[in-house]
Amino acid sequence: MPNFDYGRAELIDIGKVLTAYVLALPVGWYREREAHSVGVRTFPLVAAASCGFVLVAVPLGQSDLAAQSRVIQGLVAGIGFIGGGAILKAEGTKSYVHGTATAASIWNFGVVGAAVAQNRWLLAILLAALNLFALSVLYPLKVRLEERNKSGGDCD
Repeated sequence: MPNFDYGRAELIDIGKVLTAYVLALPVGWYREREAHSVGVRTFPLVAAASCGFVLVAVPLGQSDLAAQSRVIQGLVAGIGFIGGGAILKAEGTKSYVHGTATAASIWNFGVVGAAVAQNRWLLAILLAALNLFALSVLYPLKVRLEERNKSGGDCD
């Protein structure tokens, strides 16, 4: 039987991973509600996993900036790979770019998770809020501007 006698530091780590997960839920929920392929599962998992990677980069009670730097570099590359999969699309012989906001959001929530792991709470909350704003408020504006540009008329 495993010993689940966690100390204060382990409980704080659990709280941080759960916080990163919760910060990503509104964006995931919004994307899911709007029927996008990346949503309520992906965004929280990216944030929580990013937080976990940064937390395990350095043993408890120690500070190794070089180790943290290498883990964050790996996160940037790994999440970029996931984001690239969200962007590249092909239909038959035609290729087109679609999903850049999704890729940027995935990358952003990697940073949210890392920020939570490093006790950068305000940064994590700000990034999560800006991401939700960009997707929910700026997207309708983008659609209106695209329609205006196609029709050549004014945007009312």
